[in-house]
Amino acid sequence: MTPILLPLYVDPSQDPAAWRAAADLGGAATVVANAPVPATAALGQAGVRVLGRVDVAFATRPVDDLVHEVRQWARQRDAGICGVFLDQAPTSPFSLGPVARTARAARRAGLATVVLNPGLPTDRIYRELKLPICTFEGTWEEYRRWDGAGSAPGDGHLVRSVPAVALAAAYALLRERAGWGLVTDRSLPAPYAGPPGWLPALAAA
Repeated sequence: MTPILLPLYVDPSQDPAAWRAAADLGGAATVVANAPVPATAALGQAGVRVLGRVDVAFATRPVDDLVHEVRQWARQRDAGICGVFLDQAPTSPFSLGPVARTARAARRAGLATVVLNPGLPTDRIYRELKLPICTFEGTWEEYRRWDGAGSAPGDGHLVRSVPAVALAAAYALLRERAGWGLVTDRSLPAPYAGPPGWLPALAAA
């Protein structure tokens, strides 16, 4: 199975079944949490890696704010947090500095895993950071049309708006192209505000 990256931006009190299903995935999954919640500890105990989301806002946020947020997540290590997910990351070589400083702050704070999510291919200089990079985030139709240019073996891909009839094909293409990622039937404006439709069944399998 291709390792699953599952952004789960729903409060466990509103959808406890989603968090239980995520826990049942065990070591096959990495969950991204949008805010510190008690349920992350249960995920960690089940073998799920949990990352805290930090919105980089395409390098428009002050670096001090990003570092402060990283340190807040680091205080949640006892609750299962093992890293950070740098979301809406930039791709320009001129914006590398804020990303590099934030990644260094995370590692110094004891967060070993730092994932970069620009959602599209970056300038090659970002590879020098030695971080996992998500080089696609978009719809199934866009994923099918994309030729994979700019992505590298081992990158992550997040594919949304996948109809049930295309689920197997989407997974096959993800396995072919990516080292890890997600296929979900959920769509904009909030594709991660709940679990993919397949999650409970897969967790129970």
